[in-house]
Amino acid sequence: MKSRITLLPIFLLLGTLILGACGSGAGAEAPMPYTEEEINRMEAPAQDAAEPMMAQTEGDSAATLKEGSVYETGTANDVVLTTHLIIKTAEMRLLVEDSDQAIDRLTQIVGDSGGYIVSSRVWNQSHVDGKNYKYATVTIGVPVETFERALSRLRGISIDVLDESASGEDVTDQYVDLQSQLTNLEATRERVKSFLDDAKTVDEALRINQQLSEIERQIEEIKGRINYLQDRSAYSTITVNIEPKLPVVEIEPKPKPTWQPSETLQHAWETLSRAYQNIADLLIWFLVVLVPIIAPPVLILWLILKLIFKKSPKSSQ
Repeated sequence: MKSRITLLPIFLLLGTLILGACGSGAGAEAPMPYTEEEINRMEAPAQDAAEPMMAQTEGDSAATLKEGSVYETGTANDVVLTTHLIIKTAEMRLLVEDSDQAIDRLTQIVGDSGGYIVSSRVWNQSHVDGKNYKYATVTIGVPVETFERALSRLRGISIDVLDESASGEDVTDQYVDLQSQLTNLEATRERVKSFLDDAKTVDEALRINQQLSEIERQIEEIKGRINYLQDRSAYSTITVNIEPKLPVVEIEPKPKPTWQPSETLQHAWETLSRAYQNIADLLIWFLVVLVPIIAPPVLILWLILKLIFKKSPKSSQ
């Protein structure tokens, strides 16, 4: 009995220690509530929330991107594509001997250069000699590496180059700037996704998801612009106007008029004859058409007046 009484305080002491240890462990595992600063940061717009990350990313981009270089997007490591990104365009007017042959050779040049035809228009136009001649306007796209070579071969299909102009637009700065913006927005997207994982209410999740959708829309727009610059700089545009060589037609000069009395007399006699003919035609119309129409009313009116004047003397007597 004494041994049981002695062990009872020991069990009570052990139970107290175990309960204290469990209570401290449960208090350590319980999640702490968000501070006011963290809640405001999650509720702020994505642009304000991502400003520190964007500033840090811009610094990293400036350190990794070398000035005047274009890098391939969507890769783990930056791969330099070229030192300059230039959009080249050209326009030519070619005088050719045969339009059909020129169009065939132009199509062959496009195929040999690895390009494609953007648009084409062919029409016929008449000339003073009464024949129709074929004209054409063809817009082609060729790789930028074969741009000068394609221009040289196009000059070779013509008799003469009536007009030629070429220009280039350097879009390297735009391309590098878009790449930096894309990197910053992708980093911002990942940061906002982490806020979405930490959201505690449905309202917070909806607001963060709306900000995430806006950031993804901006990312797609920048990717589209980057792809456009890549495609336009990878393929140069050349517009070729084909004009056929027209034959020279000599127009015989008209002889100078000389005075010919016989012709004048003949014209005068013809004029007089036409005048008499017109008078005769007028008399015929008068006798055949007007007299039958006017004569009956005039005759009736005359008879009425005659009867009136015959009765008036008798009435006066």
